[in-house]
Amino acid sequence: MQKNNLLKTLAYVNGEWVTAASGKTFDVINPANGELLAAIPDMDRDDVRKAIDAADAAWPAYRDLTANDRAQLLKKWFALIMHHQEDLARLMTMECGKVLTESLGEVMYGASFIEWFAEEARRTYGDVIPPPTKDKRIVVIKQSIGVVAALTPWNFPLAMITRKVAPALAAGSSVVVKPPSETPLTALAISWLAQQAGFPPGVYNTVTTSDNSGIGKELCENRKVRKLSFTGSTAVGKILMSQCSSTLKKLSLELGGNAPFIVFDDADIDAAVKGAMASKFRNSGQTCVCVNRLFAQDGIYDEFVEKFTKAVAKLKVGNGLDKDVQVGPMISKKGVDKVKRHVQDAIEKGAVLLQGGKQMEGLFFEPTVLGGATGEMIISKEEVFGPVAPVFRFSTEEEVIKMANDTEYGLAAYFYSKNVSRCWRVAEALESGMVGINEGVISTTVAPFGGVKESGLGREGSKYGMDYFMEIKYLCFGGIQ
Repeated sequence: MQKNNLLKTLAYVNGEWVTAASGKTFDVINPANGELLAAIPDMDRDDVRKAIDAADAAWPAYRDLTANDRAQLLKKWFALIMHHQEDLARLMTMECGKVLTESLGEVMYGASFIEWFAEEARRTYGDVIPPPTKDKRIVVIKQSIGVVAALTPWNFPLAMITRKVAPALAAGSSVVVKPPSETPLTALAISWLAQQAGFPPGVYNTVTTSDNSGIGKELCENRKVRKLSFTGSTAVGKILMSQCSSTLKKLSLELGGNAPFIVFDDADIDAAVKGAMASKFRNSGQTCVCVNRLFAQDGIYDEFVEKFTKAVAKLKVGNGLDKDVQVGPMISKKGVDKVKRHVQDAIEKGAVLLQGGKQMEGLFFEPTVLGGATGEMIISKEEVFGPVAPVFRFSTEEEVIKMANDTEYGLAAYFYSKNVSRCWRVAEALESGMVGINEGVISTTVAPFGGVKESGLGREGSKYGMDYFMEIKYLCFGGIQ
């Protein structure tokens, strides 16, 4: 890193850099080589209450700033992140393992939410509604929701923060960010940049902990927190939703996925292979919108599998900081063990191992292709969250839609076809919040991100993202002469 002032090893509360009251710390480890990167404050519920209290105290004054004032603060934060993008990317790669080019892309993607919502801050328009009687006037306004808690995952250490925090700050809310214990360093770095941008003390807070469940419970049950936004597993999302019920807290939940990737007979096969590679192996297959199940129609199954397998065989695995590496390590031994279990189960149930299939040294796993996958295999039901691609065969459009929708999840889906009528039919039939049509990479600031079924509640990004961080208030003026 060129500027070591980005490497922060203390939590950020009420404008100050603080330790845990207990003095406890936890270690942050580079998954590529096991290197100790830093020891970070291991905060408890009392520590987090102080952060919540600070955010609550700072909220009224910040809320009363003009939309333009808030927009200017966000623009300064955006500019600082972009100025430090290379150092932020290196820090991100060291703590989460993704390759450097992907980390650079995430810095730009994450910063784009700040720029977008800086502009949206001045567009939180209300309505004037035609009244039912002549003596009344009806106006609808939008106001900031209050203290927002953001619980974020390790796989996108920057973008999952900014996608939640930027609209909250734009709306006039204060925030308490709880990054995961695997990747707190990127979160602390952008907290320092938020401080440099001039956000008042207490408006932006970042708490660090290894007690994810205990701190999560505090953020859910504390009445001063008005809104909670979480990205992570469906299992944890359900727990948080239950814990938030005691205060009827507003929720945004972006949860697990089991994304289908369908290749029809009339598809451009080379384009489909390219799209599958981009969607499947990004961050070593450890993203919620990664392809989990690939479906190829009878007529092109052999051609697609052959070309896809050849492309996978060319992927270079290694430390994300090394030149030309395309697939980095997995985040933990638990993740590796899950992938191994999925591969073993699939092979035992008749899948053909076409490429990879083995754990490499440390937390690295070979990019893997399994042919002849079926619905009886664990990998067809559970999100693999690793560099393993099972390919299923199908015959008809109706059949594959049923197969694709046969999951409790509904976050992202992808398919390739040149038939315009089919594109409309399939896009509308897939039970998913987002659909890529002849496209394998769909995440963008300007579009609403979120799922249906057990993939979550609410939307982030786009013009719709602001609404989930605001309250709608109806004003009725009577006695108008």
